[in-house]
Amino acid sequence: METKQRALDTPTTSRDRVRQVTVLVGAVVAIVGATIGSGAFGGQPIAEAAGGALSATATPLAPDTPAFSIWSLIYTGLAVFAVVQALPRQGADPRLRAVSWWVLASMLLNAVWIGVVQAGSVGGSVLVIVSLLAVLATIYVKLVRLPHTGTATSLVTDVTIGLYLGWVSVATLANTAAFLSVADVGELGLGATTWSVVVITAAAALAVTYAAFGRVRPSVVVPIGLAMAWGLMWIGIGRTNGPVLDETVATAAFVAAGVALLAPIVTTVAARRR
Repeated sequence: METKQRALDTPTTSRDRVRQVTVLVGAVVAIVGATIGSGAFGGQPIAEAAGGALSATATPLAPDTPAFSIWSLIYTGLAVFAVVQALPRQGADPRLRAVSWWVLASMLLNAVWIGVVQAGSVGGSVLVIVSLLAVLATIYVKLVRLPHTGTATSLVTDVTIGLYLGWVSVATLANTAAFLSVADVGELGLGATTWSVVVITAAAALAVTYAAFGRVRPSVVVPIGLAMAWGLMWIGIGRTNGPVLDETVATAAFVAAGVALLAPIVTTVAARRR
């Protein structure tokens, strides 16, 4: 309550107004560009770009096609965030001051990733998505450390970034696997199944790490867990049907999805009991 009151008492500056307008306009450009670039309005879909390296059947770590519908939810959240942060009364909000530029950077990087994939560079796409993941992780740390201000604004920000970070975390692993496959080092001496299980285990560990660090901020960590569970579940489903079948990878993915889903709940409950 005190933080919210201080935000209301802090005057909005010209720099705040510039930030609000820039983020709003930049969000429109980035979202529209990403939507067009992904083939939503015609043209080459991402699954067919770069020789199909990122299709749902390219590697054992590729999520099945329905998994990518989560982008509709993420884009909607980003659009709402862009509008909310631009409202006159939000100019001096300390949380928005701290993360808005970073959120814009994430949207622009996502659009760049699509452009790089459409240009056929799988290696370049790995560099971009790792950068995107780093930006989202930075936003996540800031959101965990900064107290909530307005309830609605904080929830829009937290839920959107949580879903975004959770999905990109899984997508980064799948993107890296695609690059290693294209580079003919996908098995790394372990075999495709063993390598895939190792990566999925790392994803589960990452989900637990997110949950433990953000245990005092369930509005962020629960969406992260949901998005990671969603992506991992569709990796599992993809390995139970279609041309790339692997029961071991499917089982590992389903278990990891359960870990990602439960981890934020367990850590949040444990933190509240303390």
